[in-house]
Amino acid sequence: MRTRSPLWFRLGLLAVVSAVSMSAAGVASASASGSASQPVTDQQSQRPGSSASKPIVIGHRGASGYRPEHTLASYELAIEQGADYIEPDLVSTKDGVLVARHENEISGTTDVAAHSEFASRKTTKVVDGRGVTGWFTEDFTLAELKTLRAKERIPDLRPDNTKYDGKFEVPTLQEVIDLAKRESRLRGRTIGIAPETKHPTYFDSIGLSLEEPLVKVLRRNGLAGRNAKVVVQSFEVGNLKQLNKLVEVELAQLIDSSGAPYDFVAKGDPRTYGDLLTPAGLREIATYADWAAPYKDRIRPRDAQGRLLGPTTVVRDAHRAGLRVVTWTFRAENTFLPLEYKVGTGTAAHGDAVGEMRAFLNVGVDAIFTDFPDLGVAAVRGS
Repeated sequence: MRTRSPLWFRLGLLAVVSAVSMSAAGVASASASGSASQPVTDQQSQRPGSSASKPIVIGHRGASGYRPEHTLASYELAIEQGADYIEPDLVSTKDGVLVARHENEISGTTDVAAHSEFASRKTTKVVDGRGVTGWFTEDFTLAELKTLRAKERIPDLRPDNTKYDGKFEVPTLQEVIDLAKRESRLRGRTIGIAPETKHPTYFDSIGLSLEEPLVKVLRRNGLAGRNAKVVVQSFEVGNLKQLNKLVEVELAQLIDSSGAPYDFVAKGDPRTYGDLLTPAGLREIATYADWAAPYKDRIRPRDAQGRLLGPTTVVRDAHRAGLRVVTWTFRAENTFLPLEYKVGTGTAAHGDAVGEMRAFLNVGVDAIFTDFPDLGVAAVRGS
């Protein structure tokens, strides 16, 4: 098992993907000016690494504000817009191939319901303790999944994306890696990937473990070493500890706004995500991972009217533990924005997402996930 050393001593300063040997994007600075009203000097002073390096922009499911999520078109646009990394969520097919979908239930992101030949596969399953009805990737071979086409998940908020419905396949992890390699060569900069393993305890329970296929693909592509631009994320803890023993890439512990890692729940472990964010919990994360990845409200909560409050100590405490911090997810639509960054009254109208992102960059976060990579790049540049 590898011992996790402080990140500012490590060569692969950020984890995420590419076969081209280029320097990593670096550790984020807290120098972005903007609309955050709280003083952050203490948190900035605790940041690992060089204060001259810039924060990292990760295209959340690609550029999913502009294209249906988890499609090669979405990832390609994210790269074109300047994203440092692209994020494929990973689930398994029946034949053990890792594909990019936000959930293993795919009725909301594909046209599977329109395929009469698959009508009998609609079912109800218990995933992470919750009943879910629909069609599931683990009941389809890759060849069968490739007959489906992607569609926009939230058409009411993103009606422009619906014009791409039916145009794109469900991509495999290998296809996402191939895209990142090709774009890295064309653009002369390394494009990283930040894969997230979805529901690892559930997939283990049905004999389709995610970790081994993931490691196999990374090794096949020369991306399992310390210098690979790959960071693997998970909301669970046990599979990150397992991956820490199998590969040298960086790992990110996702921390939700409430609840607990499902592997804790399954084992009867009483700890919650809140426990992971205590100073002791963050020090424990640093023994097996490189990043703390809390939901935004863990860093800057909102008041009863939906306005941002001042920062918590999470970023400072994570930096003191030797972790970097990435937070999620920044979106442009008013329905997702804090009150002071909304523009107009329509829920689908775009507000000041750049301002919101800068409010978090000013607190000292090292990376951001966003559906709108072009706006993330603008925020990092101080626009």
